[in-house]
This record gives sequence, structure tokens and C-alpha cells, in this order.
Amino acid sequence: MSAAAVLTIEKLDAGYGSAQVLFGVDIEVRRSEVVALMGRNGMGKTTLAKSIVGLATRMAGRVLVGSEDVSRWPSHRVARKGIGLVPEGRHVFSALTTEENLLATARDPVGPDAWTVAGVYELFPRLAERRRHYGNQLSGGEQQMLAIGRALLTQPELLILDEATEGLAPLIRQEIWRTLQVLKSRGLSVLVVDRDLRALSALADRYVVLEKGRVAQTGPAADLVEQRALIERYIGV
Repeated sequence: MSAAAVLTIEKLDAGYGSAQVLFGVDIEVRRSEVVALMGRNGMGKTTLAKSIVGLATRMAGRVLVGSEDVSRWPSHRVARKGIGLVPEGRHVFSALTTEENLLATARDPVGPDAWTVAGVYELFPRLAERRRHYGNQLSGGEQQMLAIGRALLTQPELLILDEATEGLAPLIRQEIWRTLQVLKSRGLSVLVVDRDLRALSALADRYVVLEKGRVAQTGPAADLVEQRALIERYIGV
């Protein structure tokens, strides 16, 4: 484990009930680093994201946040330790307004760099305009912005985005990538699941490809361009 690691995954086997999906996965995310997690559908990306926060069954191996083993912790305790998840499908509360969605998960800000609702509105002015709209009145892109803002208000040290831009309009995708660049510039560690090689090569420091629940390929983000043909075979684009 690196001394600067925010997240360390060691020999992780995980799945759902008795159905194993991940096999001996090793991944590390260092402080202020962006790691891209890629692979075709069904290769274990979402299971890995859920395993980190305690929403999938961890069968063997360890998940460490900083130096602390959280492998047996419930999800709410992992979140309090500093892991923010933007799940696939967003899961905003449809019967709550935008602002109520943000306040529902907000932790008290501590320190000058802590996230506040006002800070989220500055990051996403569109949400400020729709602060009184209900979750089910927002577009898919607005819901993704809301899901990111909600995760930031938990004051995470690591932000995990599962399918960061899937199904979003091109202009909204560009806005999400710009936002992630801002978060990186603020020193936030990010584990991002997506298949946009061009955007990921500009954002990420390293990448990891999952194939049938195992790490098949890993390297510096520059390889996303240099080895594009190989990586595209892995991720099915």
C-alpha cells in the first residue's frame, strides 16, 4: 500500500450472494489522483464500485481507505470515512426538490475547502436555477449533476463515478468532463467509470481495464491514446 493512497484494493473477490463477479482485483487510487476504470458491460465495474462502499458482498481480500481496513464496514460508515459514490442510474429522490436532495446527504462543512450547497450551485449553476424543481422534473444531465453535487456534500476524499456520462447529450457530457477537471484541480481523488478514451486521456492519471472480473490491463493515461486499438478491444467501443 502506498503511503499516499486514498484507496487500496487488495486481492478482492466480490459479488452478490454466492455469485462471484470479481476475482483477485488489485487497484490503488492515490491522493489527488484520477484513475479511469474501464471495461465492457458485465465485466465487474459496477460491482467493484459497490464493493468499495459496502453495497456488494466482499468474499475475500481487503478494501482500505487510507490505512484503515473497511472490508467489513456497512456502507454508511464507509461514506463517513470519506468515500462518495455517484451510482449508475443516479438514484435521485424524485419526490424531493433539487435543494432537498442536496441537503439530504450533506455533512457539516469543516474547513475552508469543505463543500457547501452554495459551492455546488457555483459548480453547477443549472442546479441553482432548478433548486425548487423536483427530482423527477430534471433532465438526465441535471440529475447527474445533482448526483455529483450530493456526493460532494458528503465531504469525500475520494469520489467514485459509475458511468459518468453514459446516455447524456454531448453538451452535457462536455460539462461533466469540465467539472471533473475542476475537481481534479482542487485535489480531489477520483475513480471514474466511463468509455470515452479521449476525455479520459485528458483527465486521468492512470487507467485500469476489467475483463471478466479481473484486471486485464493497467497503465498511465497516455496509453489510452498510444494503445487505443488494444484498449478498444477490451472495452468494446
